[in-house]
Amino acid sequence: MEDIKNTKGIPEENPKVETPEKEEFPFSYDILVDEEIPEEEIAIQVKNVSADYLVRDEKVDNLKEWVVRFFRGKLEKKKDRRLDNVSFTIKKGESIGVIGHNGAGKSTLLKLLTDILPAAEGTVKVVGKVAPLINLGAGFDYEATAKENVYLNGAILGYSRKDIEKKYQEIVDFAELHDHMHIPLKNFSSGMVARLGFAIAIDVNPDILLVDEILSVGDESFRSKCANKIEEMRRDGVSFVIVSHNLAEIKRLCQKTIWIENAKVRAYGDSAKVCAEYLRYCDWLKKQKKH
Repeated sequence: MEDIKNTKGIPEENPKVETPEKEEFPFSYDILVDEEIPEEEIAIQVKNVSADYLVRDEKVDNLKEWVVRFFRGKLEKKKDRRLDNVSFTIKKGESIGVIGHNGAGKSTLLKLLTDILPAAEGTVKVVGKVAPLINLGAGFDYEATAKENVYLNGAILGYSRKDIEKKYQEIVDFAELHDHMHIPLKNFSSGMVARLGFAIAIDVNPDILLVDEILSVGDESFRSKCANKIEEMRRDGVSFVIVSHNLAEIKRLCQKTIWIENAKVRAYGDSAKVCAEYLRYCDWLKKQKKH
């Protein structure tokens, strides 16, 4: 199934990291992939996509002032671009990493791919079933038990109770939460929630899995288990988009990496090369702050 989105919307506000001008920083900016991919091999295609945030021009210090300005129509807002003319294509069965500083536009990109946020400009084409792991615990009811949440998430993903019953034991086995399935999720650690979320996402047989920092929680054994499962699914044709600040994880899991900085794609290509340039950039920033 193919879903093409080309609508206008306003993402939430997020801080920016200033990017140096090209002449100020010794970075080539030429690690870019511009390959022709046959239509039948495309999993995700992003063309000239931009996204805007609405931010207030003036700070409102209290609720009373906000209410007065609201009814007088004096809550001034302006658009702030958070993704700027972004383009790339991902093939079926590829694992792509997304790196960059906080506020660079990484999570905004994932929200565009899941249609949580619409694009202000450009088109996003996603082919197949998408399983998002964008926010840890998103879609969970923390008052309900882990078992109840398996069925709840299955329903959200479009599966019947009978379908989930067939998958239930596999989900529990992968999450390794056999003795905890009747405990309310509010008593789970973040690592346990991550285990359950990942186990549900991979067991619904997605064509594309979007992962935002969720693999950074949990013990090393489970992270290794997830990495092995990602590689197995990738060989079966599942595509992955993984956002992480852990560059070692990105290089291990992803063939190619997109570096987003200050709303723009700065590089897209071989993960080792892009991560190396990103580290050079981070070192450059540190030196500038010392002067």
